[in-house]
Amino acid sequence: MSEATTAYEADFYAWLNEQAALLRAGRLSVIDAGNIAEELESMGKSQRHELISRLTVLLTHLLKWQFQPRRRSASWRATIRGQRDDLADHLLENPSLKAVLSDATAVAYRKAKIAAEGETRLSEATFPATCPWSWDQVIDEGFWPGAK
Repeated sequence: MSEATTAYEADFYAWLNEQAALLRAGRLSVIDAGNIAEELESMGKSQRHELISRLTVLLTHLLKWQFQPRRRSASWRATIRGQRDDLADHLLENPSLKAVLSDATAVAYRKAKIAAEGETRLSEATFPATCPWSWDQVIDEGFWPGAK
């Protein structure tokens, strides 16, 4: 086990600062490349996870909005608006995530159906098997499913 790996495991914060300083100084021969690569990959996964997480919350609330119209509330509206805004910002900061929107939406919708079932006490069969809305609808501030 190298000295860098030991520092990585013993004091992550100190390791991060040390690796950043080494990179800035151009001392590439002494950086902990393996662990740096692992952390960079983890950061990428984290960005994808945030996309799915925010999309799950948004889709859950859109399902509730459509299938429980009598229970619509200012809180639901605020959550939908907030998640749309946060998703738009997240995609502006990470435009390459647009390439995974289809897969992320499928994963998020599967999770949203489960959440909506639990929160509404409606049968999962109540909800469409696949996401009934396009990405443009999901993110559109003017789109409110079931609105008349």
